[in-house]
Amino acid sequence: MLIAQDVQRYNNSRGESHLCGSFQIEDLEKDTIFQKWYTKNYLGFKVFNKKRVWVKNLKDVEVDIYLGTWCGDSKKWVPKFVKLWDALGLNRTQLKFIALYDFVEEKYKQGPNREEKNKDIHRVPTFIFKRDNKETARIVESPNNDLETDLAQIALGYPSNPNYRGATRMINLFKSNSIDDVKTSIDYLNEVYRLVKSPSELNTLGHVYLESGRVDEALTIFYYNTRFFKYNPSVYSNYAKALSKSGKTEEAIKNYEKVLLLDRSNQQAREQIKKFKK
Repeated sequence: MLIAQDVQRYNNSRGESHLCGSFQIEDLEKDTIFQKWYTKNYLGFKVFNKKRVWVKNLKDVEVDIYLGTWCGDSKKWVPKFVKLWDALGLNRTQLKFIALYDFVEEKYKQGPNREEKNKDIHRVPTFIFKRDNKETARIVESPNNDLETDLAQIALGYPSNPNYRGATRMINLFKSNSIDDVKTSIDYLNEVYRLVKSPSELNTLGHVYLESGRVDEALTIFYYNTRFFKYNPSVYSNYAKALSKSGKTEEAIKNYEKVLLLDRSNQQAREQIKKFKK
């Protein structure tokens, strides 16, 4: 069985068909493309029967769920979340599902109508909990503890800090400071350094900003990453990409050269240097 025709789809660079924009959870349950992984993770998630007094606190909560039907974490956690929601006796009408693009040119982790705009989405899935249309908590990519514990904490008003605290801190720095202040502040640099867990945390955030046209913020994010992970070629490659997009060719070349110092086999960096020097 296929999903209704009014649900938006697109084909990615590998020719795979995926959802984009708002849809109903039944679309994952019934569509032959997504049904296998959805059903496996929904049925495979065990929920034990026990009394949970905190469930009543979720009856007036709405959850916006941003995901990618191409994303392994979305395939894993969205079905499990729905299974737990169903088992708790909560209404599916409280859940809203929004599918985002993958690496489609200039649309990375965006919705077809920019549904994610101003929502600070940098990882999927992201579960945003709202009461009276105001955000009260979120789960980013995966639970901080386990799914039921995180949900109980949210219901009781004591949510855990979501994953990727370094990326979250950078997002908040841009909201309250100029880009120049963020880039030049040693205090901010040290603050984010203490929170970032791996190069991919800021690499992903930087790509989200870069693909949505926020090039100056992306440059700052990638610059931070080069300070944190000086021996990782990917951080210089991403910084070079952002520099070239902003027209800073000489700086881009220097960073691609740093890539080659760390990884002599990196053909992409070699080709980019050759192209820019021409």
